[in-house]
Amino acid sequence: MTIHRPELHFVPETGILEAPAGVLLDGHRWQLFFQYKHSPDSASRWGHSYSEEQPFDWLECDDVLAPAGGELSLRAGSVAAGVDSINLYFTSVTSVSTSVRLARFPGFDHVCEVSDAVDELDPHVVRYGEVAKPTTDYKRFRSPSVVPDWAAEDREEGHRGWLMLALTGHSEAPVPVILRSPDGVAWNFEGPLELIGDPEFLAGEVPATSPLPPVVSPRIIRLRDEIDGRIYDVLLVTLERNHRDVSGYLVGYLEGTQFRISTGFRRIDFGHDFSRPRNTNFTEGTVSQEQRFDSAILFGLLNGGSRLDDPTSHPTFAEEGWANSLSLPRRVTLQGGKLFQTPVRGLPDAVQHSDRARSWTGLLHVPADSAVRVSLVDGEGNPAAIITHSGETLSLDRSMGTAFDGYFADCAPARAELAEGDSDSLTIIVDGATVEVFADGGQVAMASRVYFPGGCSKIEVETTNNASVEQSWQRTGSKV
Repeated sequence: MTIHRPELHFVPETGILEAPAGVLLDGHRWQLFFQYKHSPDSASRWGHSYSEEQPFDWLECDDVLAPAGGELSLRAGSVAAGVDSINLYFTSVTSVSTSVRLARFPGFDHVCEVSDAVDELDPHVVRYGEVAKPTTDYKRFRSPSVVPDWAAEDREEGHRGWLMLALTGHSEAPVPVILRSPDGVAWNFEGPLELIGDPEFLAGEVPATSPLPPVVSPRIIRLRDEIDGRIYDVLLVTLERNHRDVSGYLVGYLEGTQFRISTGFRRIDFGHDFSRPRNTNFTEGTVSQEQRFDSAILFGLLNGGSRLDDPTSHPTFAEEGWANSLSLPRRVTLQGGKLFQTPVRGLPDAVQHSDRARSWTGLLHVPADSAVRVSLVDGEGNPAAIITHSGETLSLDRSMGTAFDGYFADCAPARAELAEGDSDSLTIIVDGATVEVFADGGQVAMASRVYFPGGCSKIEVETTNNASVEQSWQRTGSKV
C-alpha cells in the first residue's frame, strides 16, 4: 500500500513530474499532457493521460513526444484543438538553442494507446516542425501558450484564429513575445509584449531588458468580471523569490502587443507548493459562447521548490518511486479584478469513492480575536499540519509533522490576508501527501505537500473565544 501517492491528484505511474504541459476538455473528456522524466538521468518528454467525465480518475497512456534528432529534452508548452486533431506546441531543447515546434495528436477519435514498454510512443502522433521562427532580434523561442484570438475589437463577437504568448532570450532576462496565426500552423511574429501601467512587482525585480521579472511559462486566459461585466485578459506568471516559485497574475487588456494593466501582480496561491499554472483549452461546442468567459479551469504543479529543487530528495521518490503531483483542477472566476478559485464539480463524490482521501467544509463565524483551528492528524495520532482561520488571516503550518525526521520542520507557515466582510468558510482536501485549502468562497487558495505517517487518520476542529462552526460537512474514502 502506498501512503503518500494521491488518488485524486494526477501523478505519473513512475518518475518525476516536471510540469503540466497542457489540458484540453473535449465535451466530457479531459486530455492531459505533461512534462516528466522516467528517471533522474533520463531526458524530459511528454506524457499523456485522459479522464472521462470528472478529472479525478486518470488513465495514463503511451507518451506522445520524446527527444529525437539531436534534441536533449522536450519542455512544456500548450495544447489546442486543431481542425481534425489536437495541436501540441512544445519546446525543443538542443545543445545550441530552444525552439517552439508543433506535433499533431488525433485525440478526437483516438483516445489512448497503452503499451507494456515504459518508453513506448503513441505511433499516431506526427511532428509538423518549427512554428515560431527566430528573427534578427528575438531567438530561443520557448514556453508557448496558445489560446484562441479575438475575432474583432468588440470582444463580445468571440474568437477567430490563434494567439501565442512565448518567451525568448536568456533565461535570466526572458522577453515575452506575441505571435498570431489564422490556422494554428503558420505563425506571424508581432513583437515583444509591452506592459502599460504599474505591474506592482517588487522593487529591483524587473531587469532593464524585459517587462517581466525572470518568469517560467507565462499563460493567458480570458474572463468576464462578475462586477463590471467586462471581458479581461489575465496574464499568469511564475517567478522566483527567495529560491521559491511564486505564481501570480495581472489583469488587463491585451491589444496587439500591449497589455494595459488594470490590476497589478497578485498571488494565485498562498501555500507552499502551487507553481506553473496551466489553463485548459476547449473544443468547439464544449462550452457555449454565452458561458465561455464565465470561468476558466487551471491546473498547477505542486512543488514550489523552483529550479533548485532536487526531486530525488523527496521522500515520495525514495519510498514510492515518484516525485511531484498536479493540483486538483480549479474553477476560476474574476470578481472585481481578483481571481476566486474553487474545486471543480464532483470532488465530494470523488473523495467518497476514493480509498483514503478526506475533505472537510465548514461555514464559520470568526469575529475579531477569535479563530477556527483545523488539525490534520496522522496515523500515529499526531498533527501533521494545522490550518487556522482567524477572520483576518489564513495560515497553514506543516512544521510540526514528524514524518521523515521532521522533513518540513524548518518550514515557516504559509499565510494570507482575508478580506473584511466576506463570509467565513473553509474547504480542506487531504489526498495522500497533498493538502489544498480554499477559504471564504475561494478568495484565498493554499496548496502544500504534507507527509502523514500512516496516512491522515482524522480531521479535528476547535474554536477559540467567540468563533463557531455554523455548519460542516465531511467526506472520507471507503477505507479510512
